[in-house]
Order: sequence, then structure tokens, then C-alpha cells
Amino acid sequence: MRLTLLGTGDAVGTPKIGCYCPACEDARKGGKSQRLRSSILVESGEGKILIDTSPDLRQQFLRQNLSYVDGVIWTHGHYDHYSGFGEFYRVQDKVDVYGIRETLEYIDQYFSFLKPRYHYVKLYEPFELIGLQFTFFKVNHPPVEVPVGVIILEGDKKVVITGDTNLEIPEASLKLMQDPDLLIADAIAPPHIHIEKHMNSEEAMVLAEQLNAKEVVLTHISHLFRPHNIEALYIPLGYDGQVFEL
Repeated sequence: MRLTLLGTGDAVGTPKIGCYCPACEDARKGGKSQRLRSSILVESGEGKILIDTSPDLRQQFLRQNLSYVDGVIWTHGHYDHYSGFGEFYRVQDKVDVYGIRETLEYIDQYFSFLKPRYHYVKLYEPFELIGLQFTFFKVNHPPVEVPVGVIILEGDKKVVITGDTNLEIPEASLKLMQDPDLLIADAIAPPHIHIEKHMNSEEAMVLAEQLNAKEVVLTHISHLFRPHNIEALYIPLGYDGQVFEL
């Protein structure tokens, strides 16, 4: 199993339009603070799955030399996680998409013209794609009613992707999330900043310890952090194009 962080930014990305903070300036110079919006590519020997379709999807596909995926998973209906799906227009017909019913029905209002093939998935019920086992678990990302994270299993290897969430994750989810080989965790801001619907980096590291994660990488990162080369000395900030092999 191979995972690539195609985009590690929050909804506005870095650099933020009109901002000239140290992280945004580093991003403009081509540093690792430059962050596209959220997408993760999951690959096995049998295919490729996208988790979320960033508004920057076209750029991400070109960077990775991608022209086809075997399916798309949507974690929730916020525009920075689904709106790039339109980039499939005239690239790939009738894409298989997976999500809970509420999420798929909401996104269908915008992308029904692409005629995706919808696969409605229930919380906590495993399903198989490209030789891997996926499971959705509920997280807490108000005001979204049913946001999900994703567990991926291959043999004895386990990846947990929190999706967008704060620390108030249901107990049933926390039990399933235990002991990951890799935790990909939402961490939108540094410790001194608290945002109701996301974790900050300190809270994400608390979750990693609670779950007994062997490795953790932080994503969905805003420009509020210091430039990547400084901040990553202290916490495991992810960056666009980062690859994990399990």
C-alpha cells in the first residue's frame, strides 16, 4: 500500500490570497509551505483510489502524471474536499464514487452532469476496493451532520485518516482507530489557536498518543504555522507530494 498526500492545505490553501505572512512568503518562493487543498492518493497493486477531490485536483493529477483512478471516496460535503471532481470532465467517464448517503446526495446537486456511479456505504461496515479493506467511521466536524474518517487495512498494516474533525470523536470510532501503523490527522492550526471544528497540532498529537499510533503525519494545515522548514523540526507536518509505503 502506498499513500501520497496530494494536498496538505486547509480550505484556502497556502499561500492565502492577499496574505504575506512568513508561511505564505515561503510558499511563494516554492518552499514546502506551499500547500494545495486536501486530496490523498491510495495505491495498491490492483489500482488507485482518491480520498477527496481537492479544488486543485487538475494540478495534482498533472504533478503525479495521473489520468485515471479506480474510484473516489468523499469524507464530507465541504467544497475543499469535493469541488475538484469537475476536473474529471472529458478525462474519465462515470467514475465510481463512495460515501455515506447524506454526503453523496449533497454532492450530486453539483456533479450529477458527470454521471458518477454512486456506492452508498454505511458507517463501520468494511468494504473492499483495489484489494484493500476500507471502513468509514464517524468524526465530529460541525456543522456537518455525518463527517467520516477512513480506516484502510492491508494484511496487518493499518492506516487511519481522521478527515476533518475536532477531538470529540465518538467512542465507537476511537475503538476502531486504535493502533494504526500510520495516522494522517487533521491539524489546522498551531497549539495557541483553537478552532471549533478542527484539531490544532497539539490536539492531533494527543489523539496520536491516545490511539498508540506508530507514525503520525499532520495535514489540512493552514498558513498560521511558521514556515515548514522551521515548524517541521518540532512536529510531523506533512507536505504536498509526501509518500508513505506500508
